[in-house]
Amino acid sequence: MGINIIYKSILEAIIENINAGIHVVNHESKTIFYNKFMSELEGLDINEVMGKGILEIFPFLTEETSTILTVLKTKKPIYLKNQTYLNTYGKQINTINSTIPFKISPTKYGALEIAKDITKEKELLRKLEILQQELASNDSNKNQQVKGYTFKCIIGEDDELLNTISYAKAASKSSSTVFIFGETGTGKELFAQSIHNESDRQNKPFIAQNCAALPETLLEGILFGTTKGSFTGAINRPGLFEQANGGTLLLDEINSMGLSLQAKLLRVLQEGFIRRLGGLADIPCDVRIIATTNEEPTKAIERNALRKDLYYRLNVINIRIPPLRNRKKDIPLLAEHFIKKYNIGLQKDVWDLSKEVKNSFVQYDWPGNVRELENIIESAMNMIENEHILKPKHFSSRIKDVIIKSGDTQDMKILVSEKNTLNNVLDNIEKELIIKSLDESSFNITKAAKKLGIKRQNLQHKIKKHGIERE
Repeated sequence: MGINIIYKSILEAIIENINAGIHVVNHESKTIFYNKFMSELEGLDINEVMGKGILEIFPFLTEETSTILTVLKTKKPIYLKNQTYLNTYGKQINTINSTIPFKISPTKYGALEIAKDITKEKELLRKLEILQQELASNDSNKNQQVKGYTFKCIIGEDDELLNTISYAKAASKSSSTVFIFGETGTGKELFAQSIHNESDRQNKPFIAQNCAALPETLLEGILFGTTKGSFTGAINRPGLFEQANGGTLLLDEINSMGLSLQAKLLRVLQEGFIRRLGGLADIPCDVRIIATTNEEPTKAIERNALRKDLYYRLNVINIRIPPLRNRKKDIPLLAEHFIKKYNIGLQKDVWDLSKEVKNSFVQYDWPGNVRELENIIESAMNMIENEHILKPKHFSSRIKDVIIKSGDTQDMKILVSEKNTLNNVLDNIEKELIIKSLDESSFNITKAAKKLGIKRQNLQHKIKKHGIERE
């Protein structure tokens, strides 16, 4: 392999994997390179951008407002320009762009634009301001932190669930740390609040923090508090440990917390003292920690997302919440509960699910667990008018295709021989898989094709063949 080919291969690898968007145009403003990061940032398909002019891709721009066109005209670079705009999904994007001219020939110049996405940073700063405002009012409103969920709110008759509730009730009599594992939507926070509200800490604060919602630097200040001057704009502010003193602190998605912060948390659990960010004083705190994760702890440890020593320190009392697919007989009970709930909220008079819907619900695996079931029933409750039974027609086409159709209990041999040819059955299965992949990919054809393991053009053909349209 020649040295130039090696350099070209290295350069392509860097450009495709760099954490910045890159858009390159020639002297006619036609796109000659557009990397994956920029495609995801702007919500545009690479194949739809290549070879097109800037004003053709972004009709809302002009020669004066486009940095690329300005650089092509002046042949002078523009560095670190802040830009705020809506991408094709209607999402507001904040970037810092640098646009640089490059020579194609003695008289022709192209332009290279590098975009750094700062949307998350701006949003995190906004969240930090909101959190600090909330913390400022906690001193006078501590008792309002306690939420009203108790074990009576946990609905089900499944033996495994009842055993889990019984174990959690016993845990409420202790002040030891609790580690709760459960898939997304199983009700981890509901269990955590119930443990708190049945403990002798019930009149003290219950505070929950999602560890995945903030980067490590901000999360440390939120947890331990800040001192004036510890970073730009910082003031003397108590953290969640101080706010929850005497009560319970729920650390949700603990496996999303950075490893260095996990080490600091371990020290706090062992010593019973916290130190504010930038501070020198050790502050004693009496806080019961309940940690949760939607990932098997052993897998989180294996991929180095959870410190083994912290897990052992947290895992004094271990609670595992069974997924909904393992407690099928609870599905009708939960459905009845959510129907009653939304009868009140939406002013409806619904009595039950139809037999067809109920059978389908029992057979479905519910990857989103109880939360998914509630959302689907709420959606159908919005659609029903002057009727008392939720039927397939009240559910969205995706739900009918994925859940209700999947609940068909007919024997496949009868389905093939008496109702459909084999080709028709396979076509229906193919259509369901395509709809599911498009839905999971927000109708991004490139991502859906990758998920299905087929070429983009092939997927476009199948979408047209099955008459699939975006809702």
